[in-house]
Amino acid sequence: MDILGRRLGAHPPVDPQVAYAWRRTLSSRGRVRVDGLADEVGWSRKRLWSRFRSQLGITPKRAARLVRFDHAAHLLAAGHAAARIAAENGYVDQSHLHREVATFAGLTPTALAVAPWLAVDDVAWPASSPTQRPAKDGERIRDLR
Repeated sequence: MDILGRRLGAHPPVDPQVAYAWRRTLSSRGRVRVDGLADEVGWSRKRLWSRFRSQLGITPKRAARLVRFDHAAHLLAAGHAAARIAAENGYVDQSHLHREVATFAGLTPTALAVAPWLAVDDVAWPASSPTQRPAKDGERIRDLR
């Protein structure tokens, strides 16, 4: 454990501006523009892109897409219609949502909605997993609250 502690301590802390950009990305559910984030932290878009990527391993745009996808996946698993999710969560249209789901999960929105791993991962889905049960053979996951 001592080695692990030293190794973790050897890395420089994340820039406060990068941490702020990450928190804003999460709080906006991925619906924040990189240019706006750069303005908020007082950096150029290029500097934010570079620092974010070097410290978090992905670009701010990719992070925003992943956060937006995560929120959409929660809504799909809760039984919301894909067209409504697309319209209310920053996707251009339903086919845009479909492409993002295929890119990140390799599934269609319908298949993602019933994916059994959505119901069992209490780390990634803490708000929903204690009250959900796994889907059976294509059944829609239902909230048991």
